[in-house]
Amino acid sequence: MLPILRNRTTFPSFVDEFFGRDFLPNLFDSQPGINMPSVNIVEGKEDFRIEVAAPGLNKEDFHINLENNVLSISSEKEEKSEENEERYMRREFSYTSFCRSFSLPQTVDAEKISASHNNGVLSIYIPKKEEAKVKPAKQIEIQ
Repeated sequence: MLPILRNRTTFPSFVDEFFGRDFLPNLFDSQPGINMPSVNIVEGKEDFRIEVAAPGLNKEDFHINLENNVLSISSEKEEKSEENEERYMRREFSYTSFCRSFSLPQTVDAEKISASHNNGVLSIYIPKKEEAKVKPAKQIEIQ
């Protein structure tokens, strides 16, 4: 399930002015634990490239699937921390996940899709079929 994006058009309150917009940003979200990463989609002459900005995630945290020409990128990560001191114990854990799906055009070569991960950015390369690639202009001679 994808999160619902809401447009906050309310007037700034005293709390917003004092603490800023980042004070408890997920307190009133309807789906806590879901952080949707930013995505860039780039079309080149010979391929498409999808870039997913997901700092803090390793390549092992991602799952990329292709089924019926729909490319799905998902991740699930669980973090745990525990502190033990003399008279109190605190245990915290968090669970984050997301899933993004993209319908691919018929002009892509699905067998040659590849992916790489570098510095918190997952890059997926989707090559075009030969007939879909941009060809240079051809000069036609007049006889």
